[in-house]
Amino acid sequence: MGAQVTLLGLDFGSTTSCAVAASATLTRAAGSGRVELGALEERYRSEMALTPFAGDALDLDAAAALLDRWLAEAGVAPGALFGGGAIITGLAARRSNADALAALIRARVGEALLAVAEDPCLESWVAFMGSAAPLSRARPGEPLVNLDIGGGTTNIALGLAGEVQRTGCLLVGARHVALDPRSRRLRALSPEARAAFDHLGLRRGPGEVLSQAEAEAVVAFYVDLLEAAITGRAGAFDAPAAARHVQVPFALPEGIAAPTLTFSGGVGELIYAGLAGRPLPEPAHHGDLGVDLARAILASPRLSARVATPASMGRATAYGLLRHATQLSGATLFLPRPGRLPLRDLPILARLSPVSSDAELDHAVDLFRRSTCGGSLEIALDDVSAATLKRLGARIAGALRRAGPIPEHPLVLLTAKNAGKTLGGYVTGWGALPIDLLVIDEVQAHGARFVQVGRLCDQILPVSFYGMTP
Repeated sequence: MGAQVTLLGLDFGSTTSCAVAASATLTRAAGSGRVELGALEERYRSEMALTPFAGDALDLDAAAALLDRWLAEAGVAPGALFGGGAIITGLAARRSNADALAALIRARVGEALLAVAEDPCLESWVAFMGSAAPLSRARPGEPLVNLDIGGGTTNIALGLAGEVQRTGCLLVGARHVALDPRSRRLRALSPEARAAFDHLGLRRGPGEVLSQAEAEAVVAFYVDLLEAAITGRAGAFDAPAAARHVQVPFALPEGIAAPTLTFSGGVGELIYAGLAGRPLPEPAHHGDLGVDLARAILASPRLSARVATPASMGRATAYGLLRHATQLSGATLFLPRPGRLPLRDLPILARLSPVSSDAELDHAVDLFRRSTCGGSLEIALDDVSAATLKRLGARIAGALRRAGPIPEHPLVLLTAKNAGKTLGGYVTGWGALPIDLLVIDEVQAHGARFVQVGRLCDQILPVSFYGMTP
């Protein structure tokens, strides 16, 4: 233990992109024996760069050059990366070649880094973890909602005691309306902005001047959506234009106290500048409605009455990916074939427990057999006694045998409990069942749909999840 590892977070957003790199040490907690990332030290934070576009697509050559520059400036060798993540967000994620940019990132940095083109709930989660989680842990009894407002989306996450409870996403952001900073002529409107303009009776299109009063009407529409999301106002999203702005619905649990709000993202930085009494730029200064939106949020009693300031506000998504996208396996993982690693994009096919029926086990195994690349099963365990693990392991093995010839592709079992080696032994009959099985313990899937497993480092596996449900 004590191995030094390198982490990287990348965020390609609607308007800007950035990178954060850090070093950390794999340490074992004295009380629990749990392996953790300790002595985290940020070693590189890039300047914010304009996300490169070429017409209606992402400029992949320019993005590759940007990534190469960041890696060189950070002194990061791609093969030395232990974990972290890269995400393409907002309007950038909606470009036709966003998946190609994700593939380019993977090719540059290797298999260690999670790279996804769009995952709004993951983005909400990592923004909360990268910005508001320490504050939430310091106020364990207080519900806290983080609004990560960028160019294309507002990613929303409710947290309690530092853990994300719910996520959602609105297509509300500064860049849906692109303006010439000097003339205020419209350069472009997203489909959502067009729907908002039609709803508001604004007959404006590219090349025409948007007045300050019209800009304020648009951001007032946006603020109304944000207020409705964090208050649960009934019927707020019934109108077609409002519904058009919902990517993932967000609702507070019934009976919860009014939450404290935190902000992150580009608009979030403007909001905190205003709260600190610093002058904000002139409207349209950045060629969008970001300044107008920040001013309108500051003027909203519902959005400005209960605001807390997190310790880290800038680059919340990139930092959240760096620090929290990668989890560490427990010390008792079951790994007979480490040469099979890394494993990428394995679907989480089912969530099972010791009380799951035989039909549920058979269905999960059938999904595993039909998958072309293998699959994963999440195992919920309250009791980790030898009797429970033996019985469950035998039932999983029985379902695998009933299904016929066992595929060669890997099966990964995931559990939050410290039971990997024992459960794996009972499933395989201590080597009698010919299956490529990996059991990873002490990890939380957070309702994800896919898992990625890195290479072994000092007997520890880096594990990442994506495709999170709200």
